[in-house]
Amino acid sequence: MVKKDGKRKSVQRYKCMVCGRRFSGGRDFTKEDIWEMYLHGKQTIAQISETTGLSASTVTRRLASISFSWEQPRIKGSGVIHLDATYFGRNTGVLLALESGSGRLLYMKHIAHEHISDYEDAVKHIVGCGYAIQGIVIDGFQKLFTVLSEYRIQMCQFHMVAIIRRKLTKNPQLEAGKELLDLAYRLKDMNESAFVSAFEKWKRKWHDFLKEKTVNEITGRTIYTHQRLRSAMVSISTYLPFLFTYEKVRGMPNTNNMIEGTFTDMKKALRNHPGMIEENRKRMMNGFFLAYAKLHNEKGDNR
Repeated sequence: MVKKDGKRKSVQRYKCMVCGRRFSGGRDFTKEDIWEMYLHGKQTIAQISETTGLSASTVTRRLASISFSWEQPRIKGSGVIHLDATYFGRNTGVLLALESGSGRLLYMKHIAHEHISDYEDAVKHIVGCGYAIQGIVIDGFQKLFTVLSEYRIQMCQFHMVAIIRRKLTKNPQLEAGKELLDLAYRLKDMNESAFVSAFEKWKRKWHDFLKEKTVNEITGRTIYTHQRLRSAMVSISTYLPFLFTYEKVRGMPNTNNMIEGTFTDMKKALRNHPGMIEENRKRMMNGFFLAYAKLHNEKGDNR
């Protein structure tokens, strides 16, 4: 955000509240100044025009003249990484890899759809730079657990809870569903031994109930009566071997919150400027991650 900061020789001064830079109004606004207002200051073209005294067409032209070329970082070291993808609309997304703890950006790629090969390319690049991956935190893309099996994988516990909540709803009507959802909510506060014990106890208690079947009157097929409940149970069983890897890997978190927070910040920046064409959206995303890498990667290099 840019605010007025007094006058010098009758010329209005401004201060960027993001970077702290001070500058004068009028024709000495550089395209970099305008970009800071646009990306970090959350100002529209009309607002920037009013702030700077430049015409809207001049602001638009200077923004269009900025080019952000993305090159993958080449970072050595070792640690746990967060690996995830997110989307900002149809066929527009990004795959990101961050180092846990430092937040160093290890990889970024624009994607239209989520493919296993994209994740493989990310890991291949990171390792190819001389980085030793001690573990990877992911959010439940099932094929990844097989493809990345040579690494220690932590399933994000937050996403595990979200999967169970989606299958059971926030307010399950069945007592068995209420108990399983409660167990999922307590996941973050339990160690592996306690959780496995509680889950096995739940399965024994509801064993017969989960086996109940119903005949479909139209098709005549026999199906499990409580399919969504069984599906939630199967999901926990599937991811259980990866829910507590963090207990065995020093410094490994049990969620992907770091990368999710970064995605949230980027989406906020994009929401400030709706209606952008895909080319401009990618350019803005490149600018966002270049600024992110400059801040976090340089700090990480000085650890």
